[in-house]
Amino acid sequence: MRQCELCGDEAFNEHHLIPRHCHRKSWFKKRHSKEMMQQTIDVCAMCHRMIHNLVPDEKELGRHYNTIELLVAHPEIENYLAWKRKRVRA
Repeated sequence: MRQCELCGDEAFNEHHLIPRHCHRKSWFKKRHSKEMMQQTIDVCAMCHRMIHNLVPDEKELGRHYNTIELLVAHPEIENYLAWKRKRVRA
C-alpha cells in the first residue's frame, strides 16, 4: 500500500510537483531538468484535489510549490494538512 506523502492516508494518485501543463514552457525548460519536471509524489485523492483547489494556477504551482517542503509551507495547505492528519490518525 502506498501512503500519501502529505497526510499519511492511503494514496492512489500521483501529483507532478511541476504540472505537466508547464513542461513545454520555456521558463520551466530553462530552469529545471527533465528529471525534475517528471518528479511526482504519492498523494491521496483528497490531498490532490486540495492542492489544485488552493493553488489553481498551474504556473504558480510549478514555480513556487515544486517540492514537498514548499507545498506544506503554503499557509492554506498547511492548515488543511493539520486538519486532515487528525482525521487520518483518528
